Amino acid sequence: EDESEEEPKLKYERLSNGVTEILQKDAASCMTVHEKFLALGTHYGKVYLLDVQGNITQKFDVSPVKINQISLDESGEHMGVCSEDGKVQVFGLYSAEEFHETFDCPIKIVAVHPHFVRSHFKQFVTGGKKLLLYERGWMNRWKPSVLHEGEGNIRNVKWRGHLIAWANNMGVKILDMISKQRITNVPRDDISLRPDMYPCSLCWKDNLTLIIGWGNSVKICSVKERHASEMRDLPNRYVEIVFQFDTEFYISGLAPLCDQLVILSYVKEISEKTEVECCARPRLDIVQPLPESCEEISSDALTVRGFQENECRDYHLEYSEGESLFYIISPRDVVVAKERDQDDHIDWLLEKKKYEEALMAAEISQKTIKKHKILDIGLAYINHLVEKGEYDMAARKCQKILGRNTELWEFEVYKFKEIGQLKAISRYLPRRDPVLKPLIYEMVLHEFLESDYEGFATLIKEWPGDLYNNTIIVQAVVDHLKKDPQNRTLLRTLAELYTYDQRYGRALEIYLTLRHKDVFQLIHKHNLFSSIRDKIVLLMDFDSEKAVDMLLDNEDKISIDRVVEELENRPELQHVYLHKLFKRDHHKGQRYHEKQISLYAEYDRPNLLPFLRDSTHCPLEKALEICQQRNFVEETVYLLSRMGNSRSALKMIMEELQDVDKAIEFAKEQDDGELWEDLILYSIDKPPFITGLLNNIGTHVDPILLIHRIKEGMEIPNLRDSLVKILQDYNLQILLREGCKKILVADSLSLLKKMHRTQMKGVLVDEENICESCLSPILPSDASKSFNVVVFHCRHMFHKECLPVSNTVSPVQFCNICSAKHRGPGSAILEMKK
Repeated sequence: EDESEEEPKLKYERLSNGVTEILQKDAASCMTVHEKFLALGTHYGKVYLLDVQGNITQKFDVSPVKINQISLDESGEHMGVCSEDGKVQVFGLYSAEEFHETFDCPIKIVAVHPHFVRSHFKQFVTGGKKLLLYERGWMNRWKPSVLHEGEGNIRNVKWRGHLIAWANNMGVKILDMISKQRITNVPRDDISLRPDMYPCSLCWKDNLTLIIGWGNSVKICSVKERHASEMRDLPNRYVEIVFQFDTEFYISGLAPLCDQLVILSYVKEISEKTEVECCARPRLDIVQPLPESCEEISSDALTVRGFQENECRDYHLEYSEGESLFYIISPRDVVVAKERDQDDHIDWLLEKKKYEEALMAAEISQKTIKKHKILDIGLAYINHLVEKGEYDMAARKCQKILGRNTELWEFEVYKFKEIGQLKAISRYLPRRDPVLKPLIYEMVLHEFLESDYEGFATLIKEWPGDLYNNTIIVQAVVDHLKKDPQNRTLLRTLAELYTYDQRYGRALEIYLTLRHKDVFQLIHKHNLFSSIRDKIVLLMDFDSEKAVDMLLDNEDKISIDRVVEELENRPELQHVYLHKLFKRDHHKGQRYHEKQISLYAEYDRPNLLPFLRDSTHCPLEKALEICQQRNFVEETVYLLSRMGNSRSALKMIMEELQDVDKAIEFAKEQDDGELWEDLILYSIDKPPFITGLLNNIGTHVDPILLIHRIKEGMEIPNLRDSLVKILQDYNLQILLREGCKKILVADSLSLLKKMHRTQMKGVLVDEENICESCLSPILPSDASKSFNVVVFHCRHMFHKECLPVSNTVSPVQFCNICSAKHRGPGSAILEMKK
């Protein structure tokens, strides 16, 4: 198999039915194609009208000798026929209109006007030794006129629109029927070839593009309009050769296919047996024209009947423009070539075992394909993969190909079972929409259980529990555990199966035995707190942190007292639980605070002091007793200070810890002068302590008290530095006081100025104001009379006559109301006169 072989572009089939009967007794000489029917001429002078399947619809006996050419107008209602004995007939297929003429020489070609059906286009041309144009004129008489002669027999003619192209022994000419002028002459290239044996092939691609094939040369000519400035005595049209190239073999026919060309070639080859040149099978090539060459797209050798005896002139290529149908005519055979559709493309892909591409092509074209079904292609693909041993790929494709078809799924599963590949398909079995029979899933699970415990566990985890009969699978697992009771994979899987079956208690026991991480999730998910009341120790042993969090989060389901009771024999776990409880809430476990003192002392001393500080429920005497027994100095100091025995606490710091910094810190916290006195007395004969006091006492006690008590001649380490520090601290205090004083003075001045500005503002006096003494309106009703009003800065107003006469010598007068309360800023007078 050649993997690089390209897919053919065309497909072929013989035109059979009536054609087969005709060619058994006669030989085809020419054919023309209309979109509605075919017209076939034979060597015995018959013309047959055929449908596209090759069935005979009409027969005409035109001549006893070979039919050379048949021509149809575009409507398919008129036909022209010429024969080797010089007869020419043009007649209507559906009317009585008819023309007969017999010439004294063989007539090789005839072409009716493309619009012959119209009355003003009743024209046709014939070609023998000269090219004649027949036009119907007055009284329905046909008038002939010579278009060309003198260059040998006319071999081919094609009429398109207003242009007639013909070929004689010398070359190809084109006539413009509007101007009745020849616009070009394209000479033939290889004059050594006999024009009767290697005739010229002509084909109009469109109204202005002519394709010429002669010998092994192809020319594509374009008819163009000549610019007015170039006209002079020249025709108004000219021809330009746009593509020109040579082929490997001799050309028997041409046809356009979009922007490509279909070429029918006559092939000769050297026989391997006789070493003599002989006729080979003709070829049909599709080529892409290039300016000076061509690119071969596809090439097919055709097996036609009697090809060994045929010559180049015996083959003809006709085509149907609208349908891309190509007819290869030979004396004993008519082959139809057509473009391959998607069905043909899929056929080729399947033949080449390219199933993936075939499936993709079918999916893309599912609305247009008629022969193939996506499912059939998919099943063939799966079988192909299985045959190649690609079981995983085959199983994966089942998902896409089988879809929701449960019958096909089950069939494929049994097929995989037969070849021992159930494991391959297990991952791809449908789990929802559709769901297969439980037996299918059980069969797969049993397969894994016999050979692959891990794979079995994976399927149990991934598959929903309702796909199979849980009881059957549980029993199978139990049977296997009898052989291997400690197998953790099977135990874990059995726990999951119990969970699916809602037998949570059994699942929990297995999880706890295995110390499985999912045990807490199982308890939460299925509310199994009633089942763990007697399993608290197991849970704590497994993961104390998670267990404590779970127990504290669910106090309503398992009480604190129950947990403490269960952990009575495991005080280290009891401490973990009570410690976390205390962290969450200092009061919830207050009844256990006394117990916790011993637990902290035993298992967690770093947290004992924070506990003693935060707890308001622990008995201090009991705590002191325990701390003293264990010689916990820091805890004992704290308890003594909390119980009011600060002097003993300080003494313990000094004697036991001998830490002057801690002693000073303790004295600072207590802020008790007697403690400072005790500290000084204790330190007076200890130079290092004196240094510590000198460095830290300055801000709390007058350093002179300490300095006066130092014995003369005592050597104190770093005394100079300590004294300097005392002086610096004192200086800093003085600076701070002065700074504060300046700030206070500045603030007082700022506030005084603000008050002064406020008091200097005007005060509104209107009819609504009253005298605070006589309680009558402050302003008189008659504004023309003079009056005196006294307004104080406190906003109290009086008539001047209502104010009592001041007994003091001071000119400043104060508001009676405010003076009765207290004299302050804002009560001075503001007199208003009018």
